[in-house]
Amino acid sequence: MFLHYRSQGLILKKEDRAEADQLFTVYTKDFGKLEILGKAIRKISSKLRLGAEIFYLSEIEFIQGKTYKILTDAIPIEKFANLKKDLKKLIIAYKISETLDNLVKGQEPDQEIWNLLKETFQKLNTNNLKPKTYNLIYYCFLWKLLSITGYQPELYHCPICQQKLEPEKLYFNPKEGGVICQNCFQKTNSGKEVEPETIKILRLILEKDWQILPRLKIGLKYIQSLKSISKNYYSFILNKDYSYHPKSEGGRGNPSVSPSRKTGRAKADR
Repeated sequence: MFLHYRSQGLILKKEDRAEADQLFTVYTKDFGKLEILGKAIRKISSKLRLGAEIFYLSEIEFIQGKTYKILTDAIPIEKFANLKKDLKKLIIAYKISETLDNLVKGQEPDQEIWNLLKETFQKLNTNNLKPKTYNLIYYCFLWKLLSITGYQPELYHCPICQQKLEPEKLYFNPKEGGVICQNCFQKTNSGKEVEPETIKILRLILEKDWQILPRLKIGLKYIQSLKSISKNYYSFILNKDYSYHPKSEGGRGNPSVSPSRKTGRAKADR
């Protein structure tokens, strides 16, 4: 007799398998990130189709099969219809999905990640959002996820000399785990210059909730700077294989990157 498991989940990816199956990547509230197979779901007669679609928040039920978890029920809770009507929003949603899939590996529930993911999609689904806000929503998600998974960069003190950072020439150095001062840059000759205003924006993103977004007045120059730093740091983490592996104390890679918290979590027996 199979045990049936239920949880809310947000469907991040799907890919066709066999003649009529689909394999879903779902981030769930109670089990973390899962791969779940929808058997014969591409058939018109399949009842699962109604609740299992990309970027749906659904109540899902599954059993453990020999190879994959098998989807047995899917009831839509939120379809995020406004998001899907806007191509630019949809592109951001795919970036969010890809980022979470790349940074979070393994099955482990995390309430902070679940809340962040759900809140991000709710914000992106909001009516009357200004297009320039779309990318900012993604950057907020990225940096908050990096913080949750232990990779929040040092933004207040130089990680090399430990001196408080002053609003002068500053340099973002992924290898050192954050922003370094001019003196240390001259010694190491490693890092990318970043404006103090961009550092202020990053601090606000990491310290405040979503209510800060409408109040942020960010010029194009700083949006481009934020984009550059985000891409630089995210790529560095991926290239160094710093993906978040629950339970792995040593899975964070290079010790020169100072994690904001430890990773140890007991893996649930699902």
